[in-house]
Amino acid sequence: MTRLSAKQVEEVIAQTAGDDVIPLVKTLRARRNVSEFKLADSMHCEVNRVRNMLYRLYRSDLVSCIRKKSKSKGWYVYYWTFKNDRLRHLFKEVKQRRLDSLREMVKREKDTNFFICPNKCMRIDFEQAVNFEFKCPECGELMTQLDNSECVRKLENEIKYLESPVKTRRKGSL
Repeated sequence: MTRLSAKQVEEVIAQTAGDDVIPLVKTLRARRNVSEFKLADSMHCEVNRVRNMLYRLYRSDLVSCIRKKSKSKGWYVYYWTFKNDRLRHLFKEVKQRRLDSLREMVKREKDTNFFICPNKCMRIDFEQAVNFEFKCPECGELMTQLDNSECVRKLENEIKYLESPVKTRRKGSL
């Protein structure tokens, strides 16, 4: 089984938990059962911020944790482990959601006549254009029908790219 590239891993993390979580994943990924306090120290940020990031990863099932009671202080400390095996599955889920969204966009672009004002204030569908008497509600200019074939072509190209087999590299893998 091929590994995901560093870029693909970062895309999955960013789309599921946010861009700010990527440094945490890089810190946690190769280690097991790391306390949130050690993670906060190594990332040079507050433990509450690290907890927030960990909870976002936890909601996506990308981390697991165990809880142990601190003998010295008496409170619970959580130890976190990144679930590398979950990444490929999540990558496929994110990719499928994006494909579904793009297909919907292509369908809408093909099925709808859009109108645009010469100043590019707005782009509206036929029904809205009729309601505004084909005049831009922003600037009052006469709206013209938009040729959205270039937009459709770009969307279809992105779909083709996403449908192509996953190509990965060994170098730069997270």
